[in-house]
Amino acid sequence: MRHTDINAFRPVSDGAVGLRELNERSREIFKRIVETYLATGEPVGSRNLSRALPMTLSPASVRNVMSDLEALGLIYAPHTSAGRIPTQSGLRLFIDGLLEIGEVSAEERSHIEARIAGNSRHRAVEEFLAEAGAMLSGLSGCAGLVLVDKQSKTLKQVEFVNLGPGRALAVLVSEDGDVENRIIALPEGLPLGSLAEASNYITARIAGHTLAEARARIEREIEQKRAQLDELTARVVTEGLATWSGSGDEQKSLIVCGRSHLLEDVRAMEDLERVRLLFEDLDTKKDLIQLLGLAERAEGVRIFIGSENKLFSLSGSALIVSPFEDTEQKIVGVLGVIGPTRLNYARIIPMVDYTARLLGRLVP
Repeated sequence: MRHTDINAFRPVSDGAVGLRELNERSREIFKRIVETYLATGEPVGSRNLSRALPMTLSPASVRNVMSDLEALGLIYAPHTSAGRIPTQSGLRLFIDGLLEIGEVSAEERSHIEARIAGNSRHRAVEEFLAEAGAMLSGLSGCAGLVLVDKQSKTLKQVEFVNLGPGRALAVLVSEDGDVENRIIALPEGLPLGSLAEASNYITARIAGHTLAEARARIEREIEQKRAQLDELTARVVTEGLATWSGSGDEQKSLIVCGRSHLLEDVRAMEDLERVRLLFEDLDTKKDLIQLLGLAERAEGVRIFIGSENKLFSLSGSALIVSPFEDTEQKIVGVLGVIGPTRLNYARIIPMVDYTARLLGRLVP
């Protein structure tokens, strides 16, 4: 694996304050505050900082620097104590400019490969993608996320069920057992036997293929009038395919794994409220799918912090995601983790990056 380069990551927004505005002393104190917060979750005060710094500074001198950092909007006091923690802008500045990214350890690489690659040839695509999400969740202590294009699923069968005058339920079954239902409108005057005919026609052509492949083949047959279907039945087939294919977000399937990990480090009522809001965001899914879709259009790992993106509140949380490709180097999905802003970014970022690259060798 190549060394993960933080400069390759695309920040979501440019901070108002840059590192060039901080001298060496301010930079070192700011770095220590953020690192202490990420490690312990606790505010750090001037006395403890003065003892830990590589240069000799009195607590009073440290307090002066902390006041300057607070005026820049990089740190704040969560309580009335003298301790400080980073703001959202401070975390962004630290991640973009001061975070030192390491390598995935040999032990973690072996674990990731065993969980994902071990039996991938004998499992449906979404099954081992879900395994990848669960694995990342377990290693990071966050919730794992995988967003994949539904049209990359391999299909098994189709059935149309009559719901009464002018309506039918279109049922699509994939090879991994996933079932999707859509209600479609039926053309007036459709014979009763046409629904079964449409079901048999599509099933015979989709088995073992993705929805995109099957749709292209069937539409080509209908256009060239090689399909042995009357006009009304052909309209049912076309309507069913169009309904399943959808557009935009409807083409995406979101897998969320390991929500329980988000409750493991709850220390106060405000933490519990943050997790509750995050669960609501995860349940809504639509905005999260839109947000993850942004990562599909970028290279490498992307990091969203707090409210940086208006599509998704993030409930005071951080999202670390990376797109992954199929064997033809076409981006087919996004995976990553979501958790509190107090994450071990140096460890989780290369882990997400490595897993995305591994999936690129396994997704057909």
